Amino acid sequence: MSDFSDLVAKAIQPSMTREEREAVYTVVRQAVLRLQEREAFPPDDPRVALQRHLVEETIRDVEGDVARYESLRKLDAAFAAQAEAHKAAQSGRR
Repeated sequence: MSDFSDLVAKAIQPSMTREEREAVYTVVRQAVLRLQEREAFPPDDPRVALQRHLVEETIRDVEGDVARYESLRKLDAAFAAQAEAHKAAQSGRR
């Protein structure tokens, strides 16, 4: 399933909006459903539930990665602004 996770992660860019990411997730969910139909799994087959669970877990993990990326980006920007303000304050004291 890690290949699947990698594939989903590569389809998502942190710069995408939530709606754009959700559109990708919808395509992923539809693809999994088509694969299950092709395999002719009955709806009550435990593999169907497991695959759905793994898809949702992968999406959750990718969203967590995006949130971490955005948080780090914001922290970096705040740190840069703080350093610039500190530098300006230091040069103003001289």
